[in-house]
Amino acid sequence: MATIIACETCGLVQRLEKLEPGTAVECYRCGWLIGKRMVNSVARTAAFSLAALIFYLPANIFPILRMEFYGAYSENTVWEGCVRLFQDGQWFVAIIVFLASILIPLVKLVGLFFLVVTTKVQSSRWQRERTLIYKVIDVIGPWAMLDVFLLSVLVALVKLQKIATVLPGRGLLAFTAVVVLTILASASFDPTSIWKEPRAKHHG
Repeated sequence: MATIIACETCGLVQRLEKLEPGTAVECYRCGWLIGKRMVNSVARTAAFSLAALIFYLPANIFPILRMEFYGAYSENTVWEGCVRLFQDGQWFVAIIVFLASILIPLVKLVGLFFLVVTTKVQSSRWQRERTLIYKVIDVIGPWAMLDVFLLSVLVALVKLQKIATVLPGRGLLAFTAVVVLTILASASFDPTSIWKEPRAKHHG
């Protein structure tokens, strides 16, 4: 069944035919991507989001950095960093770090996993609500600044080596895995699968 769609870039209204898995369609006038259908979207998103959720716990429990400075030794997790910022009176920065590095990534992963489960069972219930959940995930996605946080940790490892002994903690590998898997999970989910018609049940 064909769909009438307007290009988000140039505004040209055109007919979009039903896409086969693994295909994409570009705008006739400007060449912008106006539609695509991924292969094994649900299975891939499920695998990536579940793996990210598994790594999420050790990423926040184990220390990200270990530092030794003139005999003083310290280890810090993301949560401990938030608590220390709050105790130092930098509550605004503490809230931003907590939201961007802990809460929003968790909400995003749980939301994606919920969409995967409800799509996998081919549920036709709450399709509007599930679409809204996907839109919320898409909006808050840029605020889950895991990749920025990871980059700042790596910069600290390089810069602080000049004045102290700084080593990556056990949580850094898990944190890196969460960053990569979250990006892959978000990129893998096809929102059109929410509205896919359930298969008819055959009665023997």
